[in-house]
Amino acid sequence: MSTQVQERVVVTGMGVVTPIGLSVDAFWKAMMRGESGAAPLTRFDASSFKTRFACELKGFDPLSYMDRKQAARLDLFCQYALASTQQAVEDAQLNFAEGSQEERNRAGVVFGSGIGGLQVLETQAKVLLEKGANSLSPFMIPMMIGNMAPGMIAMQHGLKGPNHGVVSACSTGNDAIRDALLLLRQGYADVIVCGGSEAPITPLGVGGFSAMRALSTRNDAPKTASRPFDTDRDGFVIGEGAGTIILETLSHAQARGARIYAEVLGFGASSDAYHYAAPDPTGQGVILAMQRAFQDAKIAPESIDYINMHATSTPLGDVAESNAIKQTLGKHAHQIKLSATKSMTGHLLGAAGAIEAIATILAIQYNVIPPTINVKSLDADCNLDYTLGEPQAREVNVALSNAFGFGGHNTTVVFQRFLPAN
Repeated sequence: MSTQVQERVVVTGMGVVTPIGLSVDAFWKAMMRGESGAAPLTRFDASSFKTRFACELKGFDPLSYMDRKQAARLDLFCQYALASTQQAVEDAQLNFAEGSQEERNRAGVVFGSGIGGLQVLETQAKVLLEKGANSLSPFMIPMMIGNMAPGMIAMQHGLKGPNHGVVSACSTGNDAIRDALLLLRQGYADVIVCGGSEAPITPLGVGGFSAMRALSTRNDAPKTASRPFDTDRDGFVIGEGAGTIILETLSHAQARGARIYAEVLGFGASSDAYHYAAPDPTGQGVILAMQRAFQDAKIAPESIDYINMHATSTPLGDVAESNAIKQTLGKHAHQIKLSATKSMTGHLLGAAGAIEAIATILAIQYNVIPPTINVKSLDADCNLDYTLGEPQAREVNVALSNAFGFGGHNTTVVFQRFLPAN
């Protein structure tokens, strides 16, 4: 292995299962229509909960991706991870089963979940209390632990390269992309499957976030509840799903004639070091993440055309991120397009960064900015160009995807339209 020459890294495959679409094509078309994935909860009886709606997956069938026996031994977050990954591998036209062992040895997985197998934990805790320890499932631990998603992906496709799980709350998806980028740059692998998955829509998950007063309580109008930048925003809408991105070294992708969606130019990461849940109101951590992303990507802030914001529809977070963008980009902040796709998908926690990175890549591919829906009256402190209501045509060559998580984790990823000679 040599680290003398830093490899360029490109995106060659994508897959998603989201509340507004169970494939990349369906996901993009739903965003272009400005669809909301929010609806009253069906997963359990939420009649006594303060928040009684969420962005659930509609029509997901695990048997389209795995057999019944395997599905029964996996928590939903692992099922979602395998589904989005199968799509991405097929999209990248990677046939690992027919490849050489050396090719599989040079292919790795970096995949995360903010919470992991919450459904299994909750169900098995009930078994313990009602029936005792001897009735617990022998699969409880492997079904519950967050690193089982990358483990299962590797088993499914025979990948023996670097493999690890990422847990950094709502920054997880972006951190998986970051870690994959570093492994590829440094020559540890030729291909990395990366992304994030989350299945938090359980009584404990919804109840816990509700107890923090993090969730919207707009039970009378769930489809309009996620409203980033609006004066009446009252919290995020919890969602579930997964996103997978195939990253490859440019040399490997070109050698096999792969289709290239975009290039990953760089990343920036920081910590707020401020509060376990609230964002630093000064936005200093976000500013550092974006500045470091520009430095790593070797670009000027003025080259940015679009930012897919983390904006979750919380009173503090949307303002803090908007102010950080203004401080980081200066006058250019008012000349770029921004959007908050969580207004449609809800907040997918550990999967959010991955699916929003895919939305960002698609914006580059199609030169279209996804909309921010449900905004009726802009907060006076949110005075940037947020692409409200409808998608907008706009040339997008360089874009940022922001992700920030509980605990103060901040990660920005830079994507660029692929240029063969750089």
